[in-house]
Amino acid sequence: MAVLEGLTQRLAAITDKMRGKSRVSEKDIKEMMREIRLALLEADVHYGVVKELTDYINEKAKGAEVMKSLTPGQQVVKIVHEALLEVLGEEEKLAVSPSGFTVFMLYGLQGAGKTTTAAKLALHLRQKGKKPMLVSVDVHRPAAQDQLAVLAKSIDIPYYIDPAEKSAAKIAKDGLERAKYLLCDTLIVDTAGRMTIDDEMMQELRDIDNIVHADDRLLIVDAMIGQEAVEIARQFEEQIGLDGFIMTKLDGDARGGAALSIRKMTGKPIKMVGTGEQLADLEAFFPDRLASRILGMGDVLSLIEKAEQSLDEDKAQEALDRLRQNRFTMQDMLEQLEQIQNMGSIKDLLSMMPGVGSKAANLDVDEEQLVGVRAIIQSMTMAERENPTKVLNASRRKRIASGSGTSVQAVNQVVRQYNDSLKMMKQMGVMGGGRRGKRKRPKFDPSNIQW
Repeated sequence: MAVLEGLTQRLAAITDKMRGKSRVSEKDIKEMMREIRLALLEADVHYGVVKELTDYINEKAKGAEVMKSLTPGQQVVKIVHEALLEVLGEEEKLAVSPSGFTVFMLYGLQGAGKTTTAAKLALHLRQKGKKPMLVSVDVHRPAAQDQLAVLAKSIDIPYYIDPAEKSAAKIAKDGLERAKYLLCDTLIVDTAGRMTIDDEMMQELRDIDNIVHADDRLLIVDAMIGQEAVEIARQFEEQIGLDGFIMTKLDGDARGGAALSIRKMTGKPIKMVGTGEQLADLEAFFPDRLASRILGMGDVLSLIEKAEQSLDEDKAQEALDRLRQNRFTMQDMLEQLEQIQNMGSIKDLLSMMPGVGSKAANLDVDEEQLVGVRAIIQSMTMAERENPTKVLNASRRKRIASGSGTSVQAVNQVVRQYNDSLKMMKQMGVMGGGRRGKRKRPKFDPSNIQW
């Protein structure tokens, strides 16, 4: 998550330094606390949270179990991890109504990504086996309802809009009836946003809630606005009540202190996080996983889940079968690239791996190069993809370069990489059914000797 990149690098550097120490002095702890305080303030974490978190770490780090421990550096890392968990709180899932019909109401200011998040949430719930419907009750922003309709159509989710109706409460009532008529089990209500919080906005939200009786009232919070998110959350909680947050733009490049501040300052949980621009880029929030990633310790569970969601098991098996039959083609190579890209940013994937963590930010990963490779292979005919070494002559390579917007040298490089991959797989015994056994030596028979 790029939004926490700076904090991750700073804290990982601090904990790495402490981890290597065989003994920790009070001076070491004092220096560490100063660095942690600066790192949190730079990340725009609320000053109240910074004080509470550093006081907790300072008290625990000076305890006898650290000062007398044989591995005090590791103990300090454990304490910082526990402190982050204390701030982030426990995992809380989305509500599920015992009646069998669940209503989610999404609140937020304009620009927080509320409508897009509504579609993301609908897609997420459908993947979990639910049958959601979207309804837009935004009667203030021009084309807001049309935007929801476009997003819903793109993921084949039923929706209800009524641009001619000026009463948000009436649209909510009609949308609720429509969802039940279609036998949906979930209704997601996309409410209107405002530039600022006002009495008229809050009253409209109360009127809608009185009709739909929301099971989960979720505030959409932009992770890039820092401490301001805490004040916005407080006002919504005081005036209409909240059950939790969905935090958007965690893939941004801002400091991201809101993620560490909002739970502690409001007492309400972050339930979901948006990690990209694609509609599939919404995932459940796991505090322990985020704490591990902040400290550069990786996040293997999230990496496995991404792989399970993105990789096609049948296609992977087909590719393996073709490998064993010496039939791995550039079409197979293209499919593997596409599945890897579906998992998201390469840097994000690397950051989830233990031992890489915060170091991923410093790696020179050219994401555009993968796009170029895909374009080159997609510019080939199926016959060329099946046997590039024999089929691709000079004129064909020139045509492929022109079609992919690259150069002949780039095409040659991709073909070379493909050939090198084949050689490497054969050497490793991946292709052709595995390594061949060693040739047996004939037994020594003296009678075979010619005198």
